[in-house]
Amino acid sequence: MTATSRDPGYGDGTRCVAAGLPEPVPGQPFLPGPVFAAPYHLDPVTGPAPDRDGYGRDDNPTRRRLESAVGDLEGGDCLVFASGQAAISALLMTALRPGDTVLLPADGYYTVRALAIEILEPLGVSVRLAPTAGPYPDFAGVRLVLLETPANPGLDVCDIAALAAAAHDAGALVAVDNTAATPLGQRPLELAADVVVASGTKALAGHSDLLLGYLATRSASALAAAKRWRKLTGGVPGAFDCWLAHRSLATLDLRLARQSANAAAVATALAGRRDVTGVRWPGLPDDPSYAVAAAQMRRIPGIVSFDLGDAERVGRFLTASKLVSAATSFGGPHTTADRRAQWGDDTSPGFVRLSCGIEDTADLVTDVTGALDAVS
Repeated sequence: MTATSRDPGYGDGTRCVAAGLPEPVPGQPFLPGPVFAAPYHLDPVTGPAPDRDGYGRDDNPTRRRLESAVGDLEGGDCLVFASGQAAISALLMTALRPGDTVLLPADGYYTVRALAIEILEPLGVSVRLAPTAGPYPDFAGVRLVLLETPANPGLDVCDIAALAAAAHDAGALVAVDNTAATPLGQRPLELAADVVVASGTKALAGHSDLLLGYLATRSASALAAAKRWRKLTGGVPGAFDCWLAHRSLATLDLRLARQSANAAAVATALAGRRDVTGVRWPGLPDDPSYAVAAAQMRRIPGIVSFDLGDAERVGRFLTASKLVSAATSFGGPHTTADRRAQWGDDTSPGFVRLSCGIEDTADLVTDVTGALDAVS
């Protein structure tokens, strides 16, 4: 019998390799290939079985396997979506009603704030903002608190358990965007969060070749509401994307280990330079979020942020580098750098989010420092 990630005592690597796999059948693959179908054969008399392969938008066996795998890793039931933004939209649109108040991270992913201001506020939802590191307002009257920790792109970290306790005392729901950390970095449901949302596009799938989002929860009502929303709005990922993501989970532990090690080395090198300011990586002992991250997180993601002063210098740095590609997103196998202000994010013109890939650590540090030397 194949071990699953729900088996007690297994480490992260074993859980990732086994997550969501079917029982072994002689002559069959470890992970069956994607099922491409819009309609399926139905029983000619009784019709479709409830929620099981009647029509591709409603259900798909390849999608279910991925949901089982991610749910195992997060510690709850999972729904996958066409993107992280689709997953967060499902949460916000099903948890909130006119007259409700939502509290969002002021320094989190900027399109979530745009969605709230442009879509939710006209529907009568009050939108409030708080920085990830605090201070936080009184949660009285708040329906939903959305945390993003570590925050993207500034990498501040907040105490999920403490904030969840305070929010629950006030009657609020708590959701955590777990994109940067992944379920191997932290498991918010075990820290009393009600819902986890994330972009699987980033480190979870980790190969920069698909868009994916997910929602995980232990609440049957929240899961049912999100599933109904997904069915009605159609924000489902394709079968091949689901299969690619599931295949990629087997190496998640290995990829994160190298990315985190690379980030530690790069952040240490950057912190010692006079021509770089604002270096942030929660694994550095002098980082403002170090204490909370060390207590809460099982591993620190491979993302480093820093400031080179202006857009022109960022461009020269990227041109001089041989290993760092200019690209948005993060968590892929190649090291990339993204000047966030070019997308309209509320950051300084020279702010850089560096996503460490899986290159050899010494090579990456030599390349980054050499490129900085060339532009200084």
